[in-house]
This record gives sequence, C-alpha cells and structure tokens, in this order.
Amino acid sequence: MSGDDTPVLETTALSKSFGGLAAVRDVSIALRRGELHALIGPNGAGKSTLVNLLSGELRPTSGEIRLDGRPFDSTSAPRMAQAGVARSFQRTNIFPPLSILENVRLAAQAIHTPARELLRPRTAARDLDARVTAVLERIGLHEASDRIAGTLSHGEQRLIEIAMALAGNPRVLLLDEPLAGMGNEEGEAMAHLLMGLARDHAVLLIEHDMDFVFSVADRMTVMVEGSLLASGAPRDIRADAAVQRAYLGAAS
Repeated sequence: MSGDDTPVLETTALSKSFGGLAAVRDVSIALRRGELHALIGPNGAGKSTLVNLLSGELRPTSGEIRLDGRPFDSTSAPRMAQAGVARSFQRTNIFPPLSILENVRLAAQAIHTPARELLRPRTAARDLDARVTAVLERIGLHEASDRIAGTLSHGEQRLIEIAMALAGNPRVLLLDEPLAGMGNEEGEAMAHLLMGLARDHAVLLIEHDMDFVFSVADRMTVMVEGSLLASGAPRDIRADAAVQRAYLGAAS
C-alpha cells in the first residue's frame, strides 16, 4: 500500500531525558496516512518512550511534534486523543467486568461526548451508538458485543483495546506490541486487521516478531540506545549492515 506524502504526525529532533539518562535522542520520524510504519529495536531502545511522547503521556525535553505540518504542544494524552492520536499499550488496558460493547462505548464517549451531556438518555446518543457499532463490525466483534471482556481470550482482549482506540475516530494509531501473547492463528488475523487499518490511518507499530513486522510494514525505523539507527523500506532495513549488527543479527 502507498501512503500520502504529507505526514499526519511527525517529529523533529525529539528528545526525552530523565535526569542524566537520555531515553530518546534527536529522533525525527514521519507517520503518513495509508502507511504502516514499524518501529523496532532491542529492549531499552526507547521505543515505548517515543510512543509516550507522541501520545502525550510524556512531555519532550526538546524537539518538536507537528500535526498536519503545524507545531503541536502535546501537553496531555487527552489533548492528543482529541486531536486524533490514539494508542494501545503493551499490557491490555480494558475494563474486564464490562461487556465488549460497554468498553468501546466508554472509549467513544471519552472523545465525542462533552461532560455536560454524559447523563443524557441513551436514546439521544444514536450517532455515538452508530460509531460504536461500526467499530465493532470492522474489528469483527459485533456478534460478540454482549460478552464480558474479562472472560475472553488474550487475543480477543487485544482486539477490544484496538476497538477502543478506533472508537475516538483517530487519524493516527500508535500500537505497542499488539501481538504480545498471541498464537499463530490470532497473529495472522491481527496482521490482516492492521494492514486494513493502515489504508485509512497513519499506523505506528512496535513489535518484536520480525517475521510479522517484515510481512506487514511499508516502512521501518530502527532505534538503538534512544537514537534512530536507520529508517527506510523493509528490504533496505533487512540489508543494512548496522541494523544487522545492532539488532537483526543478534535476533537471528
């Protein structure tokens, strides 16, 4: 698939330090609609910290984040979500006692419903209900929407989390290890879903399964020790000697 040349979300020389530790150093990255961009690297490379910066969970020490080409001060995760940037987490982050439908509806309400309207009758929220239904149908959970989230398999719970991210109608999806704990069959279903989502979203994917990454990514960025080591098409990343020494070779 091919992406739009204009980045939806991009950074220039983005850095984050914790005291004397530089977790992210001068990282410039561009995410485009229609492109699945994989972010890879060894543990401790700074990948999750970068996602936390992009999602507003952390404030950068220096550098710039831009949305649609304009500087954007990511002062909070809610503000980034309102601007169309959604994320999932390494650990499944759902409400286990609630149904699939209730989980996704709460996520949609958080973005689309002003606080003053939260107590209005449900019958007055037809647009919101339509949005939730569309998301569940896209993810493949519509027929199971009444099932309790905590009773589902790990793979199904990961799907709920992606559905919750989609409920806000985002333009950018930041997905942190969505395959973690999945078997082969669930992984194949996830690959098909992510490639479909990348057609109309800008997707950043963190994943350690290299076979999976090379099968789905349109573009790849490699981080090592907080810095950007290489970025390009998967075939170029696979052939890059520095990447092989720092990451791929050690994993093979």
